[in-house]
Amino acid sequence: MKKQSLYLECYSGISGDMTVGALLDLGADKDVLLNGLKSLNVDGYKIEITRKLRNSIDACDFNVILEKDNHDHDMDYLFGHEKAVQPANAVTSKSYKLKSPAQAHNTGSLKLHGTAQVHDHNHEHTHDYNHSCASESMAPHEHSHKHEPIHTHDHPHSHSIAAPHLHYGHHEHRNLQDIYSIIDASSITDNAKAIAKRIFLIIAEAESKAHGKSLEEVHFHEVGATDSIVDITAAAICLDNLNISEVYVSELYEGRGQITCQHGVLPIPVPAVVNISSKYSLKLHLTQVKGELVTPTGAAIAAAIRTKEDLPSNFTISRIGLGTGKRAYEQTSFLRAMLIEEAETALPNTIPDTVWVLEANLDDCSGEVLGHTMDILLKGGAKDVYYTPIYMKKNRPAYLLGVICAEKDIPAVEELIFTHTTTIGIRRQEMKRTTLNRSFTTIQTPYGEATVKICRYSDKTFCYPEGDSIRSLSLSSGLDYTTLYSLVQTLALKL
Repeated sequence: MKKQSLYLECYSGISGDMTVGALLDLGADKDVLLNGLKSLNVDGYKIEITRKLRNSIDACDFNVILEKDNHDHDMDYLFGHEKAVQPANAVTSKSYKLKSPAQAHNTGSLKLHGTAQVHDHNHEHTHDYNHSCASESMAPHEHSHKHEPIHTHDHPHSHSIAAPHLHYGHHEHRNLQDIYSIIDASSITDNAKAIAKRIFLIIAEAESKAHGKSLEEVHFHEVGATDSIVDITAAAICLDNLNISEVYVSELYEGRGQITCQHGVLPIPVPAVVNISSKYSLKLHLTQVKGELVTPTGAAIAAAIRTKEDLPSNFTISRIGLGTGKRAYEQTSFLRAMLIEEAETALPNTIPDTVWVLEANLDDCSGEVLGHTMDILLKGGAKDVYYTPIYMKKNRPAYLLGVICAEKDIPAVEELIFTHTTTIGIRRQEMKRTTLNRSFTTIQTPYGEATVKICRYSDKTFCYPEGDSIRSLSLSSGLDYTTLYSLVQTLALKL
């Protein structure tokens, strides 16, 4: 199967169920997913996969329905928290805090202070991890309970697919090793197991830091709950099934405000999301949306699977998938996933590239200074350095210094130019270029070894002996430069 590159566009946030919905919409096999989930030693839930419209945009909805959850369709319960005053211990922890089984049953819907409605549903299953499919992505805990009428039939073409009940224990507190054991005992592929375990490890690290405990001491209520395990394992199965080789993740758009959990009122982003973003260098972009757009599960998935930060400069999109969330915020909420292919370069054996050209006019530098500066610049990150004779004001003979370098090297190169020349200003511009693929080889001649640069273009091969090697052979053999250059080039072409 062909390897594919995945781009997750998180401009409406990201959560566990949003990710699974988007991957299913991309073409992940539903049967492979459901069979993999059945092999988990869990029960107490069923799966519903349907189509839903979000502001007239069709998206896939992945819904984990918990048997003990009676509030899935109760919008007043799910979204009316701002009108009701609830005991502080009636809310589940957004940053996946552990609670006792008794607390788990008493929790009420999560209250969002400041605005954001967050669904934390109490029930044990509140975890972020799953449900947050798109709009929900903001759900404090991604709960399994989807906060939207689950009928899924809001879309005329929604193909609702009910998965057989999978079984799992309710309201259990599990540590990381417990979860690893459940994953290892399943029949999913080794790669899917590795992805799922990495996501859980990242969440565990974030919770460990937030609560000042070691990984061994952290027992997850939310993380260990059924919907969390299902969401994360489902995401891992879909990623493995799509045979993804590279993953690009955009900056994560997050809401603002505050959210109430069993630990009190916490700011958005919640501690787990902040800890994950900090450790794994995820870029956060705070929006004016009142609510939680990025759940800890969503952040952990992004951190676990991202392999590259910057998209290719040119690419084509082979497929698009949309995964929706369970609630409506001020903006249309869905996670967009794209299968992309880097655009083929028009010329064979060439490499499209972007470089920066720095220039400075010099009319008061001696030849010795310029020669010394060139050596320093080439050793300090410049790809190339050149001088062009020019005339400046007052008809002064001068030189135009040109330096080609990568964007990341601009600060260092500019410092060298200002330090070693008399210029007081540097111009710079970004430029596109095309280069030939090249390699180096060593050729054995009757007079010693010589290094040759090999370049290929289309069906042509070019051999360019390195000047230093030819000079060295000329000095040791007494032969002239031209004769030796021709000899080395001929030998290289024969090879």
